[in-house]
Amino acid sequence: MSSHALDQTVVRPLGSERQEEAAWDRFVVNCPEATFFHRVGWREVIQRSFGHRGHYLLAERQGEIVGVLPLVRQKSLLFGDALISTPFCVYGGVASREASARQALEQAASALAEEMGVAYLECRNHTTPTPQWLTKDLYYTFSKPISTDPQENLTAIPRKQRAEVRKGIKKGLMTEVDQDVAGVCYDLYAQSVRNLGTPVFSRNYFRLLKEVFGEDCEGVVVRDGGEVVSAVVSFYFRDEVLPYYGGGTPHARRMGGTPFMYWDLMRHASQERGVARFDFGRSKKGSGSFDFKKFYGFEPKPLPYQYHLVKEDGLPNISPDNPKYRLFIQAWKRLPLPVSRWLGPWLAKDLG
Repeated sequence: MSSHALDQTVVRPLGSERQEEAAWDRFVVNCPEATFFHRVGWREVIQRSFGHRGHYLLAERQGEIVGVLPLVRQKSLLFGDALISTPFCVYGGVASREASARQALEQAASALAEEMGVAYLECRNHTTPTPQWLTKDLYYTFSKPISTDPQENLTAIPRKQRAEVRKGIKKGLMTEVDQDVAGVCYDLYAQSVRNLGTPVFSRNYFRLLKEVFGEDCEGVVVRDGGEVVSAVVSFYFRDEVLPYYGGGTPHARRMGGTPFMYWDLMRHASQERGVARFDFGRSKKGSGSFDFKKFYGFEPKPLPYQYHLVKEDGLPNISPDNPKYRLFIQAWKRLPLPVSRWLGPWLAKDLG
């Protein structure tokens, strides 16, 4: 066999053996382009929670992983058929150490999308867009370093939001770590997303997140005396904390509960978990969450989500901003909370 053949990059599906999955995660931890959402555990979470099958691809050279691409097929009557990296996650796409591995994985993913006959392939890139693919300018990410000194973090928050944090401090709000993310944290999240007109995920999804990711999935609850006012479920990856699923009561808004919660999460994550960076996730420009994060002192950075179209004629628009979903959203906001929790998971499984 020639040395050229030995040096060739080979793309193949990830197997289900624990040893191979462990090798995938070792690569992810050590690859600068990779994120928490490249971890192999998402394949299990999405399959068991929503029934969507993963098609995880890895690039190898001489038996060593040089790139990974997590893919999941998401197919429904309501929202179409797509191959996505990765649904239910804010980041995805190829994570690689070199351009040749990236190119090989993207070519393999495009071929897989064509073979499946999906409408499109979507890569939720965090970095390194591919020039020949279509890019959607919709989402922005927010991330910055944090200090182990709570006062430094407070000073870094712009004046208006800093006043809200101080309100929570003066009111005597207290936080506690809650490992049962499917309990109080889920309840507040479910209430908040219903109020926004969004179908809620199932409680079992939250249980699976904790089961699969263990100590890297953690809840924090804010209380005013004995009353819960806000809560957030966060992910930990390398030196980052990613607050991901949050919610609050109307009482939280009066108490500055949400701004206080994120400031105290910085303290907890830096002092007790050794974290040096706070990743506020993604938001659409012009949305309330976009403005909140910006006014909290974070600079928005565009996320280059990219698409390879197979059957679609243009970029897909499965978004609350799409006018055809407007009436549904308004009706959903008026549903009783128990009804929204019963119906929500059936719809949410296709809204990744």
